[in-house]
Order: sequence, then C-alpha cells, then structure tokens
Amino acid sequence: MRVHLTFDVPAEMRALLRGFRPGPLASADGAITLLTDRVDAAFFDRAPRLRVVAQMAVGTNNIDLRKAARRGIAVTNAPDVLTDTTAECAIALLFACARGIVRWDRHVRAGRFRGWEPFGYLGTDLAGSTLGIVGRGRIGQAVAARARALGMKVVFATRRGGLDRALACDFVSLHCPLTPATRHLIDGRALRRMKPAAFLVNTARGAVVDEAALVEALRRGRIAGAGLDVYEREPAVHPGLLRRDDVVLLPHIASATHRTRERMFALAVENLRCALAGRRPPNLVR
Repeated sequence: MRVHLTFDVPAEMRALLRGFRPGPLASADGAITLLTDRVDAAFFDRAPRLRVVAQMAVGTNNIDLRKAARRGIAVTNAPDVLTDTTAECAIALLFACARGIVRWDRHVRAGRFRGWEPFGYLGTDLAGSTLGIVGRGRIGQAVAARARALGMKVVFATRRGGLDRALACDFVSLHCPLTPATRHLIDGRALRRMKPAAFLVNTARGAVVDEAALVEALRRGRIAGAGLDVYEREPAVHPGLLRRDDVVLLPHIASATHRTRERMFALAVENLRCALAGRRPPNLVR
C-alpha cells in the first residue's frame, strides 16, 4: 500500500510505517495529514486512488468532510493522546499570564532587575480565582481538573449556554472546536464582558478569537492580558499582539512533547492501517 505524508517523519518514527511505501499523492491509497494542510476538492482531485485521510490531530476543520464522504474517502483523527499535554500547556499559559513570567524574564535579561521589591512585580494568584472554560470536551475537563487542584473555581460554557458566566471569570481558557458558530466567538462584544483584570488563554483554534478585537481590548485596558498558542491566520500573528508585553505568544506547541507527538503519529498510522485493511478505524470521523 502507498501512503502520502504531507510532512517529514523523524527517523526514529519511520518504523511505524512498516508495510507502507511512502509516495506522491497521485498514487497514494492513504494520506496522513496535519491541521495546516488544506484537504479539499483540489486535494482529492490529485488523489484518484485515495481511500482514507488520517489526520494527525483532533480537529478536522481543515478537511472538507462532505466531499470526502461523497468520494467514499474515510477520515480519521487522533483524539485522547494529546489531552493531558494540551491541558498542561493551557495551565502553563495561565501561570505565565498571571505572574508575568515572560515579561519579567525579559526584564531580568535586559539588566533592569535592581533587587527584591515589596510592591514590585506583582501578579495574580490562581488559587482562589475563577476560571471560565469554554468547551467541555476532553481537554476542557482535563484543564478543569488541574485548575481545581490549584484551588481555582471552574465555570464551564458549552453549546447549551454559560458563556456570559465564563467570561465573567478571572481567567478564560478556550477549548472549543472551530466551527461556523465558534468563529470569532471571542469578539469585541465578548471581550467587553470580561473583567479589566482578567486574562484570556487560547490553545484551541486561532480563529475562535477575533485578533483585531483582542488587540483593541488590550490597548483600551478592557482585559489584563492574554496567552496564545494559536492564531487566526497562522503562522501570521497580528502585529498588534507582537508589540505587547501583556501577551504571551507560543508557536502552536500545546501538544509538542516527544511522547505525545509520537503517540499522535502512531495513532494516525493505526487508523490508516485499519481503513486500508477493510476494518473500522478506531477513530473514524466520517
């Protein structure tokens, strides 16, 4: 069987492809894709033999699922294996925002640290604060468990409601999929409902946040800061965010640990192997 990969595979992971022959999309029976790939009609037109697309991610908003279904192409994803790692990254951003970790690191490196100050470098406690979590899926629940262990009170917002209550919290963390309903869910109106001392964290999808509105909210002091791992027009980042010390910016690394990325790839290969063998893949999306 031939498989097309849209990315380079590290040498230590190539053994997982045993039995497959990597090759061009035109001759591929299956493809392993990333969130950054555009898997649409043009993609399918270049792959007349394609039977399965195995996405090495949880989200599939980059894949035209309807066109895949019309052509009889199975689509799979890789859930669960990145839940804990992504939740840990969200918590790391909460800490970074609350205590100004990145800002004060730059401050020290620039030689501006002059010693301990009783009322300098003040941040916000996580313990005793409220955390609004938008999305009650696997990752949202994993973040909630960690937040409660830190002494935070958790408020969930889901498709059924609760967004206003979540936005009224001290911290807001986004863990919803990108859909037409969630695109720019956090817009100017939503940001105006947050507290001036609140922080926004996004490890979900960049387009859930209207970045221009976020820059304006930060400029006007409507919220205290933000921690972002994903961006609306990735890899481009709104220039207004790049200029701000009250924003922590990461290069889409929420699931980026050695173990998790290897497990994601292994699961994508297993989904591919099952589909091409005529068995139901463990993570069939459509």
